Amino acid sequence: MSSRERVLGRVRRALADVPPDEEPIARDYLREHGRRSTEETVELLAENLADYRAIVHRCTDGQLPELLMRLLAAHGSGSVVVPPELPAYWLEGVDATRVQDRAAITPRELDRVDSVVTGCAVAVAETGTIVLDGSPDQGRRRITLVPDHHVCVVRVPDQVVSSVPQALARLDPTRPSTWISGPSATSDIELDRVEGVHGPRTLEVVLVEG
Repeated sequence: MSSRERVLGRVRRALADVPPDEEPIARDYLREHGRRSTEETVELLAENLADYRAIVHRCTDGQLPELLMRLLAAHGSGSVVVPPELPAYWLEGVDATRVQDRAAITPRELDRVDSVVTGCAVAVAETGTIVLDGSPDQGRRRITLVPDHHVCVVRVPDQVVSSVPQALARLDPTRPSTWISGPSATSDIELDRVEGVHGPRTLEVVLVEG
């Protein structure tokens, strides 16, 4: 018997006396705090992203390729990880080696890559969080955890919601999700902040309109 089977067996035994027709758990809590317009929701997202030390950029869809080219050049990126279905035109002006996301890629290989560019599943304004769910424009979770520099493109307003409950309603619970609030960071007992411990040291979020 595997560890998984043992744990599930304990859960089943603990629930053995729970009636199958028990009332469902009430989920009538607030769906968001306050009422905001679409523009105010996007502004709140940008503000909270910046509070978490993400670098926020704004552009139109037509300006996106040039902006990504400038961001990667400014970071000195000679290589960039590319999810399998990242729109090709996003990186059309980028002069860097493309590293394709593939099952066989190792953490050691990823550690030698300078940057990664992805889309996102949804962005949460109230918490300044971007959520990835492994969709083809985002790739495997590992490609956003190992490279030191992550550029994430968020389409506004389509991919922006106010709250976590609203974000959960958009996500497929069977897919793995990664919730990112700013660059990876930790603090020691004296509250000295160190970034880049469990993921990218630099997170840049591009809010794209149109």
